[in-house]
Amino acid sequence: MSWRTIVISRSAKLDYKLDYLVVRQQEVTRIHLSEISILMIESTAVSLTAVLLNELMRRKIKVIFCDEKRNPSAELIPYYGSHDTSAKVRKQIEWSSEAKEMVWTEIVTEKIRRQMEFLKGLGKEEYHLLEEYIAQITPGDSTNREGHAAKVYFNALFGMKFTRAEDCPYNAALNYGYGLLLSACNREITANGYLTQLGLFHDNMFNQFNFGSDLMEPFRILADMQVYKMKPEKFEHEEKMQMVGILNHEVFIDGKKNYLNNAIKIYCRSVFDAVNEQDVSMIRFYRNEL
Repeated sequence: MSWRTIVISRSAKLDYKLDYLVVRQQEVTRIHLSEISILMIESTAVSLTAVLLNELMRRKIKVIFCDEKRNPSAELIPYYGSHDTSAKVRKQIEWSSEAKEMVWTEIVTEKIRRQMEFLKGLGKEEYHLLEEYIAQITPGDSTNREGHAAKVYFNALFGMKFTRAEDCPYNAALNYGYGLLLSACNREITANGYLTQLGLFHDNMFNQFNFGSDLMEPFRILADMQVYKMKPEKFEHEEKMQMVGILNHEVFIDGKKNYLNNAIKIYCRSVFDAVNEQDVSMIRFYRNEL
C-alpha cells in the first residue's frame, strides 16, 4: 500500500531501475515505487527520464511539479486510470441531478460540521453559529450556508480583518495545503476512471478539477488546523514542508487508522459508489480519532 510523499527540493537526476525510483544527488537514494503515493518536484533544477515518468503513470503515482517560487504549478494525470474508463465516464455523464445534489449536501454538511468542531475545541463561541447553519442546510445548500459558515469560521480563526483574498503568509499556506489536497483527490478520480472536469456542485468552465474541488471539501480543515498551529510569519521552504506533512497525517476511517493519502482513497471511492447507487449512507468520512 502506497503511503509516502516524496519531495525533491534540490538539484537531482531521477530515473527508474528495477521497480525503484533512483534519486541521484551527492548521494544516491533508492525508493521502491510501491511505497510512493505522491512525488513532488519542488525544484526546477531536477531532470527526469521518460521511462520513470511512464512507470509513475502506470502505477498511478501522483506527480506534482512546482514553479521557480516552489509553488505547485502542474500535475501529471494519466489518460487511462482504469480498465473500464469508457464505462465510468458514460456513467458519470448520466449521473442524475438528484443524486449529485444528495451527495453534495452530505459533503458540505460534513465540511461545516468539522469547522464547527474545530472552533468548539478551541473554545471559540462562534461554533454556535455554525451549529445553526448545519441545522439550516437545504438540499444542495441552496441558501449557501457554506459561504456564511466560511466567513464566520475564518474570522474566528484568524481575526475579523482576515479575508481569503488577502496576500499574506496565512493565505499562501492555506492555498498550498488546499492544492495538495486537491491533487490527492484528483489522483483518485483519474485512478478510478472518472473525469476531473465534471463535478457534483462545482461547474466552472475554466476549472479542470471541478470534481476534485467537490471531493476535497471535508479535508480542508486539516490544512486550516496546520496553518492555525504554525501561525506563519513567512511562507518558504520550511513552512511548505510542514504543509506537505499533512498528507502523512493519520486519521480513522471505516474504523481503522490510515495515513491521509489512503483515507482519501477510501473516501473518494465511497463517494463514487454513493452517487452511482444514489445512497448517501455509503459515504465514508474520516475522523481524527475513534
